[in-house]
Amino acid sequence: MKKTMIGAAAATAATALVLAGCSTSSDEETTAPTTEASTGATDEAMTAESADITLWLMGGDTNEDLRQYLKDTYAEENGGTLTIEEQGWGDALAKLTTALPDSANTPDVTEIGNTWSPTFTAVGAFSDLTDMYDELGGDSLLQSFVEVGKKDDKNFAMPYYFGSRSIIFRKDIYDAAGVAQPTTLQEFNDNAAKLKTDDMSGFYLGGSDWRNGISWIFANGGDLAKQEDGQWVSTLSDPNTQKGLKMLQDLYTSSSNAPVGEFDSTPWVNINNNESTGKPEAATIMAPNWAHWSVGLTSEDDNGDVVVGDDGTTPVLTWDDDTFGTFALPGVDGGIAPVFAGGSNIGVSAASENQDAAKQLMSIIFSDDYQTMLAGAGLGPANLDFTSALGDDQFAKVNIEAASGSKLTPAAPGWAAVEGSSLLEEFFGKVNAGGDIAALATEYDAQITPMLNG
Repeated sequence: MKKTMIGAAAATAATALVLAGCSTSSDEETTAPTTEASTGATDEAMTAESADITLWLMGGDTNEDLRQYLKDTYAEENGGTLTIEEQGWGDALAKLTTALPDSANTPDVTEIGNTWSPTFTAVGAFSDLTDMYDELGGDSLLQSFVEVGKKDDKNFAMPYYFGSRSIIFRKDIYDAAGVAQPTTLQEFNDNAAKLKTDDMSGFYLGGSDWRNGISWIFANGGDLAKQEDGQWVSTLSDPNTQKGLKMLQDLYTSSSNAPVGEFDSTPWVNINNNESTGKPEAATIMAPNWAHWSVGLTSEDDNGDVVVGDDGTTPVLTWDDDTFGTFALPGVDGGIAPVFAGGSNIGVSAASENQDAAKQLMSIIFSDDYQTMLAGAGLGPANLDFTSALGDDQFAKVNIEAASGSKLTPAAPGWAAVEGSSLLEEFFGKVNAGGDIAALATEYDAQITPMLNG
């Protein structure tokens, strides 16, 4: 479920194409999508409104059971065929850019990274779904995701799923060091510094990992950009942003052994025991909720015996609650810090020639059944009324708690270009390497501001 970001040149070029309203034929794509089609709608199910449509999903987060439900239900309700094409996150932005404006090649409905939503919404890539807002969940939808899919108070790209960032820690290491779960952000920093050794990060954080790092900015009341007189401006030099960056720099310097150039990392590898040494390389990490599928799994019972399934051989994996714990990142004065929520939005292509059928698929996606299934698959559902289906384990509870205070990147029309430029990776890497925060902020504000407005 890791989303790998595309290169700067590709992203910048792709965003330029979107803003220019250009398109190319899908025959020019170098990587063919994975295609799945539903089959055999009965003659009785066919109606005058039936249509064959295409849904683009990004990566493998939507599992096979979810996909089959969508195909089967669409066939039953519409009579047409739903084809699902999986696109890799690595080239998704470029493919969306060329396909969405082209009625002959556009997906009818598509998943899109939540932080890309403002760019595509701003140029009219998605159909207006305002009249469906209440039907799709209304105010029960995750509002931070709703906001990045809005333009002029109208709804275009809707939430699909979320994975709030939270803290995962080693209970055994905390207990051995006499370190308690922190109640403020400064206590979190202090604890991480106490736990650091030459071989283990107290808190593992890649130096260029801005998606986790911005939580320290948000917690201090700062942001990456804001609107002034109708224009977006970069706010790395804002006093509150500077406070957060100073806390982050102190944390990285005192607590992390991660490379200063590391970003978009997989810290769950470090908190698990190293296969060679049998010891972890991190006492604490921060990651989206889906990371817990890679943390703390064991096939041993309390007596150290391997538990196997009904076939008598396959180990049964369960959570090692005695070793691993989780909590929401605390705020500066306690409570919960605003954290960046990973996940996706979803919308109907404005260029689709099957608007009614595409909107019918949206109704299925936001139905009670599908929202419950999303949560059951470990993905935070768009409709928060169904978060109980995530389960009642510690990870599910913290995911729901963290989501309540989640925050997204600025809803600027040029934000996709900013992400694709790698300027944020450069900036955070230099800050965490010990650079002059104020000077770096001035330098990068000047580069980012012209990109924000498209």
